Amino acid sequence: MDLINLKSYRTLKLFEPEKGTVVATPPGRGPGYWAGASGVLYDEDDGKFYLYYRLRRPRFIENGKEIGRGYECVILESKDGINFKTIWRADKSYFGGISLEKASLIKTLDGRYRLYISYVDPEDNRWRIDMIEADRIENLDPAKKTKIFTSSDLGVEGVKDPEVIILGGLYYMIVSYAPSPVDLNPVLKSKMHETADVYNTGITKSCTGLAVSRDGVNFKWLGDILSPREDSWDAYATRITSILYSPPVFYAFYDGSRDVSENYEEKLGLAISLNLRDFEIVSMDKPILLSPYSSRSLRYVGVIPVFGRLYYYYEMAVADGSHELRVSVVEP
Repeated sequence: MDLINLKSYRTLKLFEPEKGTVVATPPGRGPGYWAGASGVLYDEDDGKFYLYYRLRRPRFIENGKEIGRGYECVILESKDGINFKTIWRADKSYFGGISLEKASLIKTLDGRYRLYISYVDPEDNRWRIDMIEADRIENLDPAKKTKIFTSSDLGVEGVKDPEVIILGGLYYMIVSYAPSPVDLNPVLKSKMHETADVYNTGITKSCTGLAVSRDGVNFKWLGDILSPREDSWDAYATRITSILYSPPVFYAFYDGSRDVSENYEEKLGLAISLNLRDFEIVSMDKPILLSPYSSRSLRYVGVIPVFGRLYYYYEMAVADGSHELRVSVVEP
C-alpha cells in the first residue's frame, strides 16, 4: 500500500521567468508586438518537442482597413525542448484575415496530428475554434479546417484559446469563453463586436469552460469550470492555458487580470482540481508569478513533463513592452 503524507503533498516547483531561454522574439519592439500564445507537444514516438506559437503586431489603420493583431502562426521542432527550428507556418489569410491566437497541438489515439486553433470569424467578428489534421505536422493544411465551436454554438460572445488533453480515452478541451451579459442595453450590445475582440471591450469577461469528446471532433459542452472572482486581482479574466497532471491533482495555470485595462497584459495564476470540473484557486491574493519588466505580464504558460523535468513555455513582457516566448526547465 502506498501511503501519502497529506501534510505537504505535491507542492509544485515553479520557474524564474527572467532566467528562461528565448525561443521566439516578437516581430517588432514595443507594446503590442508579441510572440507567444504557445501550445506544446512532446511526441514519445520520435523523441521530439513540437511547439506552436503566434506572432502579433499592434493594431493600426491603413487605407481605412485595420492591420495588425495576430497575423501568423508557426510550429517548431526540437530534440531538447530548448533549441528549435521552424517546420510549419501559416498566415491569417487562411482563417479570415482578422486575427489568430492560441492553439493546442496533440497526437491522437490513432497516431495523427491535430492543431486546434482559435481565430476571429469574419462572418460575425467573434472568436471561434477549428481543427486541422494530418499524418505529419508539416502536412497540416489550414485550407482543410474542421469546425469545432463557434460562439453561437455555445450561446456565448467568444470562444478561443483551446487546450486539449487526452484522458482515459476521451478528449477534453479547455477553452476561454466570453459569456453573454444579462440585460445588456442595446447601445453596448451593438458595440460588442465592432472591434472583433469582445474580450477587450469590458462588456463581458474572460471565463474558462470545458468540453468532452470521444473522437476529438464532436464535443459536448460541459460548462464553466473557472470564472473571475469579485474584488480580486483576477476579477476580469481567469483563462486556463495549460494543465499539469500529478495524480491525483490537476494543476491549472491561468491568465488573470483585474479589469479590462489589463487585457493583453495578464498575469499568472494557479488553481488545482481533482476532477477537472471543480477548481480551487491557489493564487488567492495575487498572481503566483510575474515578469520583472514593463507591464509585468506573464501569460499563456504551457507546461509538459519530459525526461523527469518540467518544461515551462511562457509569453512574458520584456523591458521595451513587447512580449517574448521563453522556456524554463526545472527539476520537479
